[in-house]
Amino acid sequence: MEKIKPLSDFFTAIENDYRISPMHIAIYAALLQFRSVKGFINPIFVFSSEIIVIAKVSSANTYHKCVQELHQYGYIKYRPSFKKNRGSEVYFLFLADADN
Repeated sequence: MEKIKPLSDFFTAIENDYRISPMHIAIYAALLQFRSVKGFINPIFVFSSEIIVIAKVSSANTYHKCVQELHQYGYIKYRPSFKKNRGSEVYFLFLADADN
């Protein structure tokens, strides 16, 4: 049950945030799934191509727009790498110490 707590906390946080769309939710959930596969580390290092597949997003532009907005809205901390051999850093801001 603890594995879904970060997603549940995210849903609680976005409940009254009109800026969040289904695409933001899909990308956030995909990032959490990617994090779980990587051993629940924080931050994670991701390539957009990895998350696009999990989130079922058809455009890299949509992915980048949503990730930037999630960062701006304070749901994640996003540091793009701009390097082909290093993924961008994504920090989850709603994680309890018990999740790590």
